[in-house]
Amino acid sequence: MLAVLKSCSLLGIKGFIIRVEVDINRGLPAFDIVGLPDTAVRESRERVKSAIKNSGYEFPVKRITINLAPADIKKIGPHFDLAIASGILAAQNIISVNKIDDYLIAGELSLNGDVQKVKGILPMVLTARKNNLKGIVLPAQNFLEASLVENIKIIPVKKITDLINFFKNDQKIITGNSKKKKLPAKEKLRNYKLDFSEIKGQYEAKRAIEVAAAGGHNLLMMGPPGVGKTMLAKRIPTILPPLLKKEQLEISRIQSILGKISLDDGLQNQRPFRTPHHSITAASMIGGGRIPTPGEISLAHKGVLFLDEISEYRREVLELLRQPLEEKRITISRSTMTVDFPAEFILIASSNPCPCGYYGDERRACHCTINRVRRYRNKISGPLLDRFDIQLGLSSLSLDELTEYKKGEESKFIRERVIAAHRIQQLRYKSEDFINNAQLSGENLLFYCKLKKSDTFLLKKAVEELGLSARAYDRILRVARTISDLEGTENIESDHLAEAIQYRRMEREIS
Repeated sequence: MLAVLKSCSLLGIKGFIIRVEVDINRGLPAFDIVGLPDTAVRESRERVKSAIKNSGYEFPVKRITINLAPADIKKIGPHFDLAIASGILAAQNIISVNKIDDYLIAGELSLNGDVQKVKGILPMVLTARKNNLKGIVLPAQNFLEASLVENIKIIPVKKITDLINFFKNDQKIITGNSKKKKLPAKEKLRNYKLDFSEIKGQYEAKRAIEVAAAGGHNLLMMGPPGVGKTMLAKRIPTILPPLLKKEQLEISRIQSILGKISLDDGLQNQRPFRTPHHSITAASMIGGGRIPTPGEISLAHKGVLFLDEISEYRREVLELLRQPLEEKRITISRSTMTVDFPAEFILIASSNPCPCGYYGDERRACHCTINRVRRYRNKISGPLLDRFDIQLGLSSLSLDELTEYKKGEESKFIRERVIAAHRIQQLRYKSEDFINNAQLSGENLLFYCKLKKSDTFLLKKAVEELGLSARAYDRILRVARTISDLEGTENIESDHLAEAIQYRRMEREIS
């Protein structure tokens, strides 16, 4: 008897249908799984056999062959257990072969027949909906995660017997989103404990961060210890614009792959803010492993990656950021697969000006030699430095600023301006495949960032005097476009361009 049903495999954050073919024939007892299974899939033989027996059903003492097609793709993970068990039951006519073909089946089995929670359910549900299946059968523990996807039927099962009862008795189907309550994004955002109003002085830095958040620009802050670099960076999430529904799904899919998805408030409604330690390895930063998993740059997708004291990170780790910053994705190749992970993030970095931290400080003397300062700053290579749209030098606060009791501008007011600028960009680029100014390139850059003749001359002169690259020229235009959006003007004005140029002046000091 032959039974054919559908399960799902994951490649990166994308799912694709796997056809599970179960054949039971006469012959010497055997249980073979073919189709390039990994160790976890091969071990399902023992789990499936015990689960069926302990659920009160007979396991056939015949020659059983399981084929996972297409056969040239590596099958990874224990979530094929439930599909394999369903195929064996269907091949024995315990459940209908015709009914199971309309559903995607995924779940891990315990020896007693319980169905266990698995990782990556969200992309599997999206795959089932994309392929126009009636629904998906999955572990009950994954129901809330699966119910985040609309317009598909969810069948949660706790045991194999639940699956059998559903396909035999046509029990009532539970529809996705029926039990999930979502809080509005604004209500969630009120829970931030940090606020920009707590930071004294550093008005230029606050303005630069506002510009970076509004346009998705990379930002480097350099200054002596104690000037507030880390404090400023940690408050960036309080002013970031809300996520679009499409972006929420992308972030939630990445978290689902790692089994870290939070279901407290439905889909992820806050932009990620990742702060890896400077001892991080290359694989942890960009992703990797025998079975490739997302790294920090993918976990920061649609959010912020903050590298505190960037000069302390290993140079080879920092250099790996160059391609993702341009391509907005990372490709990891293995002998059996090539996986793409999204990596569209804002890179925020801070650094001391020298090893002791006080080079150029007006209050404390620096004890580093010039060569030592250069070696320290050269840890950030020229190509990586060139990818920071905004490069800002911070100075120590004056005594008057330190003793000032006046409260600064609150994050909610800054965030209102950021959201307004973000909406302008969404409307402007609604027919494009990008949504913010930081992604402008080529002909789009020339079309959306037109300058007056006098402003073109100003920009050319700045590029010559500061010794900037062609990439820096483009980035100045992008930042000027964002400043113009914050001001609510249609065209880039001279003062917008001048401010954008000022954000590159530190490049000459570093070199």
